[in-house]
Amino acid sequence: MKNLKMKSQNEYIGDDRFIKMLEHYHCPTPLYVVKMRFLGAICSPNLELRPSDVISSFWPQGEEPRLETKQEAELFFKFFMGLWDELFEKVRINQVRLESIKTDSRENLKSLCRRRYEEVEAGYVEGFWGGKENLKLQAYIAELVDSLSDLAEVYVNIMQKIDTAENLENIAEAIHHTDRMVEKAIDFIIENTVLPRIEDLRRTVN
Repeated sequence: MKNLKMKSQNEYIGDDRFIKMLEHYHCPTPLYVVKMRFLGAICSPNLELRPSDVISSFWPQGEEPRLETKQEAELFFKFFMGLWDELFEKVRINQVRLESIKTDSRENLKSLCRRRYEEVEAGYVEGFWGGKENLKLQAYIAELVDSLSDLAEVYVNIMQKIDTAENLENIAEAIHHTDRMVEKAIDFIIENTVLPRIEDLRRTVN
């Protein structure tokens, strides 16, 4: 009965188990991008966008996993929706934050820059547009989303300076400053376009 109760709720199974699930289904999209694309989709003004559409986008077109049984399909989507619901709560309280990563070496700094670019551009921005290029947005919101793409490029520019940088602390500080700008932009989007209609955004998997 305990297992049945757990399966009846969309509880997030945790990062470690979720990563194993992604590996099991040969998902090429890393968890950190999955999270940020979900967050972008939750914030998206495209109300036709369904969680199942976002989930499909984690695999190349035509390479989505085959779910052999109804039970497997239910668990598959339940696990994804557990993560979606957890991230929805972060949006509801406007506490979307980039995860801290070690910056104690040049390789770690470069890895962080690559990760941040993917989180922002392939994650949040792609999730926000939800496959549509002509969403009706207020001009200042469109500019803000465009600014997130610009900030994603900042990480690329920082990464290109790491090998020749004499002071890695300055590099780490530049990344940290860019992180804060990304978070402030997302905070503003949530505060001004998402929270006023938050209860209308609770979407089911279908």
